[in-house]
Amino acid sequence: MFSLPWTRSLLSQRVLQTTTRLTTRQFATNADPNSPVWRLGVLNHVAIAVPDIDKSADFYRKVMNANVSEKVPLPDHGVYTVFIDLGNTKLELLHPYGDNSPIANFLQKKPDGGIHHICLEVDDINAAMSDLQSHNIRSLDKKPKIGAHGKPVIFLHPKDCGGVLVELEQ
Repeated sequence: MFSLPWTRSLLSQRVLQTTTRLTTRQFATNADPNSPVWRLGVLNHVAIAVPDIDKSADFYRKVMNANVSEKVPLPDHGVYTVFIDLGNTKLELLHPYGDNSPIANFLQKKPDGGIHHICLEVDDINAAMSDLQSHNIRSLDKKPKIGAHGKPVIFLHPKDCGGVLVELEQ
């Protein structure tokens, strides 16, 4: 079969990218050999709270020429979301939905909006939570919820994460 060296190289890079997505780091931070083992994956997205989600989505769509999703309500989380695909990661635009939205509180403190949280992928959210709790890392909820991608998510307390709100997504 005829094959050019550059096609093999591109294929190798693609295989490497897809196979290393969640194999970058595997660890248990406890000395106990029975402690949960989980893998920390890639940065899934950076979430930005915005006062006008349609205007912000138009900026990324029309000015930045990015691939922008439709606006989706997530009533269980009190937000509307729009995702911007950047190729190697995503931006998530957040806007308040309903009266009990955590994003409404954020925008009251920062009316122009700003970075709200980062989302990191994990292969086993329950093992990650068990392990992190053993190191006094608190979560904002007792159990994971289903997030915008239809997967379990949980938020870690920013006071335990260097001032950053961290979302874990399985």
